[in-house]
Amino acid sequence: MSEIRGPRPRRRRLLRAAVGLLVLLAVIGYFAVQRNSNGGGGAPFCTASADPVGEDGTSETYEMSPEQAANAATIAAVGVAKGLPDRAVTIALATAMQESALRNLDHGDRDSLGLFQQRPSMGWGTPEQITDPVYSAGIFYDHLVDVPGYSRLPLTVAAQKVQRSGFPQAYAKHEPDATVLTAAFAGGGTLNCGGPAPAGPGDPERVRADLTRIFGKDGLHTPPPQAAAQAGRNTGDGGAVEEAEVTLAEKRGGGEDATRRTRAMAHWAVANSKELGISRVSYGPHGWIGGKDRGRWRDEDGKGDPHNAGPGEVRIFMAR
Repeated sequence: MSEIRGPRPRRRRLLRAAVGLLVLLAVIGYFAVQRNSNGGGGAPFCTASADPVGEDGTSETYEMSPEQAANAATIAAVGVAKGLPDRAVTIALATAMQESALRNLDHGDRDSLGLFQQRPSMGWGTPEQITDPVYSAGIFYDHLVDVPGYSRLPLTVAAQKVQRSGFPQAYAKHEPDATVLTAAFAGGGTLNCGGPAPAGPGDPERVRADLTRIFGKDGLHTPPPQAAAQAGRNTGDGGAVEEAEVTLAEKRGGGEDATRRTRAMAHWAVANSKELGISRVSYGPHGWIGGKDRGRWRDEDGKGDPHNAGPGEVRIFMAR
């Protein structure tokens, strides 16, 4: 009489592995649907892209949460506002990626706090100052520029001379991603942020105040109201945009530095859209709309569109 045998252990292992793979694919599919649903109104996410490389047009990318994007944008914007080169921005971003994963932490080793895990007991500032991203980024840059030849040093060496970390080589692994972020915020790259449109109204005065803190009053220029009308921002029937708006423009004759600042402002606004209730950003011939186009920038079309920006302008809109 033949003996009835149960499934072999190897077959059971293969079955469990297949089931696990199916579950993993289902989870990945769910989040992909969430991202792409409603034109990008699913789960919030941000993707930084560097300039396209290679003949196929592919580019280096880095994905992060809106919180991380907002902090990265602030770090980069502070560096741009100080007139520092891309290398300084990359060093700062790589340092914050290692120290806090681009999160504004209220804890750390001993009394370390914030994006850069700076310590009040070591003279970096008060806890309130250190947990202010604008302040913490600014004081990091102030110490960095005091390092002789920092821009020519290996990133780990430059960061370590500021941070005095117990693990100085850990900064190196973040350099490629920090370079992508620098390109997105301060160079020729792009930041796309998807997710639902803001649920509540934004505060244009807070947006203007935050940008003033970063760039200073001298770094901002608001076109007079008559210039906006002359730029054709009203619709053909005489209607105007319904959103609250903050409009900024490059100073005439500002050159590449002015262009770099306005680019940083535009991407800062997109990165902070979830937190500040920003529903739309227009920059030159390009536009970004919360909850649409999978969070991607698109070319503005139609001269009669009241949201269009003029050359060198950034227009930030918040739904009322």
